[in-house]
Amino acid sequence: MPLLRRLAMLAATIAAPLVAQERYPTAWDPAHLNRPDVRAALAHIEAGLPAQVDEWIRIAQMPGQPGHEQVRGAYVKAEMEKLGLRVSVDSIGNVTGRRAGTGGGPTIVFAAHLDIVFPTETNTTVRRNGDTLHAPGIFDNSASVANMLATIRALNAARIVTKGDLVFVGTVQEEVGLRGMDYWLKHNARPDLLIAMDGGLGPVNYGALGIYWTRYRYKAAGSHTLYSRGRPTPVRALADAIQRIYALQPPPLPSGAVINIGQVHGGVIFNGIPQDLYFTVDLRSPDPALLDSLDRAITRVAQESAEREGVELVVEVEQKNGAGGTEAMLAGARRHPLVQTAIDIQRQLGVRMGMPGASEALATGSTDANVGVVMGIPSISIGRSYGANQHTLTEWAHWPSAAEGTKLTLLLATTFGDGIRVLPPRVTP
Repeated sequence: MPLLRRLAMLAATIAAPLVAQERYPTAWDPAHLNRPDVRAALAHIEAGLPAQVDEWIRIAQMPGQPGHEQVRGAYVKAEMEKLGLRVSVDSIGNVTGRRAGTGGGPTIVFAAHLDIVFPTETNTTVRRNGDTLHAPGIFDNSASVANMLATIRALNAARIVTKGDLVFVGTVQEEVGLRGMDYWLKHNARPDLLIAMDGGLGPVNYGALGIYWTRYRYKAAGSHTLYSRGRPTPVRALADAIQRIYALQPPPLPSGAVINIGQVHGGVIFNGIPQDLYFTVDLRSPDPALLDSLDRAITRVAQESAEREGVELVVEVEQKNGAGGTEAMLAGARRHPLVQTAIDIQRQLGVRMGMPGASEALATGSTDANVGVVMGIPSISIGRSYGANQHTLTEWAHWPSAAEGTKLTLLLATTFGDGIRVLPPRVTP
């Protein structure tokens, strides 16, 4: 290979990582750990972890189906009141505890949703096996509720005072469309920062995956099987629509979209054409334009299938959570110091990212932070512990890592509690 070509290739190899790097502003200063009150708060978290895990287990075993979070809400309210917060419960059940600042600082909301996806009759008894807890809902999101309460206790134990108000919200109905957070933000003063405590430890999410849930219901007169030949049937319309919807094949995430048929229901007897049946579509994309375009395309397909078969179509919109934008659209949000500060604190705590080379910041998210992102509020979601299999009966969580999740929350509160002080940016992969 000619020398000049080899030198050109070497230069390109050296320069490539530099092109991929960008300098992001941060408010994190490792010297923050030298503050006596911060050190005391972190020590309190370490010492209190066994009690925190016991409380976590108690919370996980309380009923928490969306819309039925009252037991969990009452518990969180009582604990916040014991800790001296000004507590209120709104009309849909959100529990808000305000830790007042001295004035002149930002209002920071920390949100941990109280609900779990499982119905009340689900057995949520927690099984403890070494450093792992097993139970439906143990990871998503019982862990964050316990982390939130442990953070407040550590702040109090260390007598930490902030200029800005720290607002801790146990939200409801997160699992069915972020309804609690949406209601809270519409009925309270706009916060300066919003931090959702939801997800596994690892990448910091600063975006919002738009989520549309729609039910497509087909209706017809029905018929006895003996007289069904040649008659319109919702079954053929439904089958045709589902097949054509799956054939749409949009560009994949993270910048594209995903379509899933989550439910198919209908019919009550073997020997007849059903009169009423439906399927549901879970459509997700960070791109608002693509999300709306696909939503219209899916509805058009469903309508065409109904007309072809000669049956009625009823479209029932369950929820429409707006999209925050693609990574390119959210370049400004990525540069807000909240994102890089959370990343830098995680590095300080030794939080693992998962797969080697995994990004530390993701322009997506499916948490209470989504509502803030869409509203233009600087918002992120942070992890609670390590764990997996959420939304399944085999859900599990690694309890020792809840200490890192709680410390991350506390250090964000103390770093930003007196204002957003931006340090010189650092080169970040």
